[in-house]
Amino acid sequence: MKSFIAFWSSLIAMSGLVQAGELEVGQPMPEIKVKNQKNEQVDLAEAAKTGWVLVYFYPKADTPGCTKQACSLRDAYAKLTDKGVKVYGVSTDSVADQKAFAEKYTLPFDLLADKSKKVVTAFGVPAGMGFAKRQAYLFKDGKLVWRDLKASTEQQAADVLAVLAKE
Repeated sequence: MKSFIAFWSSLIAMSGLVQAGELEVGQPMPEIKVKNQKNEQVDLAEAAKTGWVLVYFYPKADTPGCTKQACSLRDAYAKLTDKGVKVYGVSTDSVADQKAFAEKYTLPFDLLADKSKKVVTAFGVPAGMGFAKRQAYLFKDGKLVWRDLKASTEQQAADVLAVLAKE
């Protein structure tokens, strides 16, 4: 019986269904470092110390919904940066996949390669079957001020800009 339980526990852990609790409004940016599409180390906690940071999660680079979500943010990037927002996209894709996605769609922000799911886990994002669920988190001065647990694809930028307009 013990080996049966151990077997199923390991399968669940490998599938990415086990995760930390969801990040709640008011909590700080998790202390986490991860590689971007240029293979550079990004320290999210450091990036979020001052100003606005948007971290959005998507299941798979260069798929229809994820492309719409990324292009929504690309097309609104000038408005977002005018408001001081730094944008980071996260998926469980490799650095090479993120690089190809960023280049293909001329994405002006960092895409973070979370193959090990350490960012997904730190945020408490569900990652069934190895793919991160589409979600978005907006931080101000290191603290979470807004989260969208059912993030839109084409409306992602509009949703974030609406939150910023209230601040």
